[in-house]
Formats: sequence, structure tokens, C-alpha cells
Amino acid sequence: MKKQTSPMILRLAVALLSYSLLSASVFAQQKADNTYIEAATLWQQTAGEARAVQYQTYLLARLLLDRDLRNHRIRGRRAIIVDVDETILDNSRYQGMLIKKGVNYPEGWTEWCNRAEATAIAGAVDFLRYAHSRGVRVFYVTNRKIAEKDGTSRNLKQLGFPEVNDETLLVRTDTASDTKEPRRQAIASHYHVVLLMGDNLNDFSDVFEKSKTVASRLEATEKNRSQFGTRFIVLPNSMYGDWENAIYDYNFDLSSDQKQQKRRALLKDW
Repeated sequence: MKKQTSPMILRLAVALLSYSLLSASVFAQQKADNTYIEAATLWQQTAGEARAVQYQTYLLARLLLDRDLRNHRIRGRRAIIVDVDETILDNSRYQGMLIKKGVNYPEGWTEWCNRAEATAIAGAVDFLRYAHSRGVRVFYVTNRKIAEKDGTSRNLKQLGFPEVNDETLLVRTDTASDTKEPRRQAIASHYHVVLLMGDNLNDFSDVFEKSKTVASRLEATEKNRSQFGTRFIVLPNSMYGDWENAIYDYNFDLSSDQKQQKRRALLKDW
């Protein structure tokens, strides 16, 4: 005689199936749609133009440094302040992981930092070694955290960056604030800072850190335009940064669809 399935078991099976389908649906909705940065990441990894801009940027930096070195009226020791990510280290492989897995920063970021596998931005090692050979102190001011400092240090040393130590590698220690201004000011109090180099306006001055909208960032850039190419040296980074955060009004809880709407709303067309 064939056994009949009890109504209770059927209800349980249906409930479990419904739960599984709902969970899969929620997961699919939560999976980040960050494929819009594919082109930017590929440009960083494959474009000869990207490499050319990097070499060009560090050549400009050397010309500016040489000009400053000829100024014998400067008595204090010279220093250069550089950001780390996308200024001297290329993290585009990390960005590639985010795209392929459909996740967002900071997923896997500390692990990536401590793997110490980032490559050098073209021209960065040669320029900073040259600066060091001329008696210029190099400071690496980064918002990587304390838990990422050891991996960062190993990565920089493996690539041949000069004088990487606890005094020159300044990571973020205040978890409540990502400002670099106190670290920059501390360096400036003891050195003549020739150049500041970064991929984000926030790498240069607290003037930019206070600018939180697209319009205010553009306005701050216009007001300080004489500094760019003379004291502030910008590396291109279209993969991420505060330029993007400003588009989203610094609301990190927006869904992928909401982010897309924000981006589309700012696009100009004809």
C-alpha cells in the first residue's frame, strides 16, 4: 500500500522551499552591481595611455623637485608627501575582484593589503629613489589602517621604495576620522614640503576635505588651481574616490539602483 505524505510534511516542505527562494532573491538584490567601473579598471590595467600619464606625472614631479633643489635660500630639509593607493601602488586587481564577485569595499581589503601583492605605479619607484638620493625625505601618508600597516610596509619594501619605516609610513590611527591634515601638518612643522602627490583631492589640503558636494569640490579646485602642477601633483584614478562619494552625497547605504540613478542624474548630454 502506497504511503501518503502527511499535510504537515507538505506544508513544511513548501515553507522551506519558499524560504530558500526568498533567501536567494534577497542575496541577488544585495549583490553589488559595480560592473559600471569595469572600463575604468580595465583602463588602469591595460591602457598604454594610463602608463603614459603615470610616467608623465612622475617626470613633472622630478622637474619640479630639481627646480626646488636649485633654490639655495631654502635651509630646512626637504620632504615629499605621497599617498599610497593609486598614487604609488596599483590596486586595480582588488577592484577586479570586487567586480567579479559583485561585492563592495571594504570586502577583502585588509586581506589584499596584507598579501602585499600590489604593483607599483609606473615611474613612482624611480622618482622617489631619486628624491631620496638627493637628500629629500619621503613620507607615505595613507588612510590604510594599523591592521594593514605591516602588509603595506612589506609591499613597499619589496618594490624598492626608499626609507620605509615607522617614522615615514603614516597610517590612519583615528577610526572616527579619515583626515590626513594632522599628519601633513606634523611633517610640515619639521620639513620644507616640496610636493604633495595623490589621486584624491583630500590628499592635498583640508580645504578639499571640507568640500563634500560635486559643486563644492569643483569650486575648491578652481580656487586652488595655481597649486596643481606646481605643488600638488594628481594621479588619475577613475575607479573610486571622493569624486564618486560626492555623487552619492556620501550616503554609503544606497542600493546599486539608487547609485545608478544618482550617476545618471548628473550626466550631461545634448
